[in-house]
Amino acid sequence: MARSKRSTPEINAGSMADIAFLLLIFFLVTTTMDVDTGIARKLPVLDDTQEPEDMQGNARNIYEVYVNKRDKLLVEDLEIEIDDLREGAKSFINNRGVNPESSDSPDKAIISLINSRGTSYEMYISVQNELTAAYNELRNEESIKKYSVKYSELPKSKQKEIRKIYPMKISEAPPGEF
Repeated sequence: MARSKRSTPEINAGSMADIAFLLLIFFLVTTTMDVDTGIARKLPVLDDTQEPEDMQGNARNIYEVYVNKRDKLLVEDLEIEIDDLREGAKSFINNRGVNPESSDSPDKAIISLINSRGTSYEMYISVQNELTAAYNELRNEESIKKYSVKYSELPKSKQKEIRKIYPMKISEAPPGEF
């Protein structure tokens, strides 16, 4: 029997590149990218003429906040709930020398934050939020008292004045084991 020499049929691959490109565009357009968020902190500008600030100060001007590996919050060696941290920090910062156990003035008040290595990220962020909120509330109260306007609505020059009254001094130590 005679065999005919037929060629093997080929698949036309000319449009394969177009299809792959369209699929790539489709997935790029429909995929959402997670954006990492962080804590907005403005670091002070290093000025050669400025002397480094003494962070030790008087022991009564330091508000010690510890978060252990079980996410328990210890403030001045007393266990408190996260909901009470903001008010505790506000009363410490705004003491103005009334209570001998708290800060002399808002510009001398330092919050010392120490986290354990086992502290959860959620607890770390919650503590940071509460401490920042304490400063924001104090600045807002001072702004309303002084200018009858919220802090966020003040011009930059007036905001700077309020920040001088309530400077945010949060000292964060490296995580430890406790």
